Amino acid sequence: MNKYELAVVVSAQIDDEARTATLDKCKALIERFGGTVSDVDDQGKQKTAYEIQKQNEAFYYFIHFDAEGAAIREIENRMRIMANVLRYLCVRTDEA
Repeated sequence: MNKYELAVVVSAQIDDEARTATLDKCKALIERFGGTVSDVDDQGKQKTAYEIQKQNEAFYYFIHFDAEGAAIREIENRMRIMANVLRYLCVRTDEA
C-alpha cells in the first residue's frame, strides 16, 4: 500500500450540506477501491489563482489515504464526473 494525497477543489456556490456530501463521496470512493483514509485537511474557502467555471472562490480539501496503485485510476475516473468538484489532483507522497 502506498500513501497518497488527494487535493479536491469544491465549488463555493453550493450549500454546506452539498459540500459535506461531496467530501463524503470522495472518501467513500477511496474506501470503495480498497483505500483507507487517514486524515482530511480542510483548508476552507479561499480565492482561486484563476477563474474556474466562472468562479473565483472555492473550498479546498486535502485527503490523505493509503491505497494500491491500481485504485488511483478508478478514483480519478470517478472524480472527473463529480458535478461539484472543480479540480482534483492525486499525488503519491513519499515518506522521508
